[in-house]
Amino acid sequence: MSIKIKDVTEVVNSKVEITCANCHASCCHYEVTIISDTGVPARHISENEWGVEVMLRLEDGWCSALDRDTKMCTIYDKRPWVCREFEMASYDCENARKTYMRAE
Repeated sequence: MSIKIKDVTEVVNSKVEITCANCHASCCHYEVTIISDTGVPARHISENEWGVEVMLRLEDGWCSALDRDTKMCTIYDKRPWVCREFEMASYDCENARKTYMRAE
């Protein structure tokens, strides 16, 4: 028996600048708690098992506000506080990207 292994070393260790144009929207898989009123439309809000308001994720696991074709946020100006704090190319962004690339 053999197991096919995908080498992601080059992708994970790359120093490619992350921009909206090449973002994999990795963080859009995370559960995002709505902790402040930024104007998130009600159609994008759900409750988790503890009754806390979170961003709705669809059956594919992605945030409901994510445009699946462009990987851009459709409510960018009204996105939750957590999403505003998740800075592009920051430590958290890089780790989300590495995790996503390993799983792909």
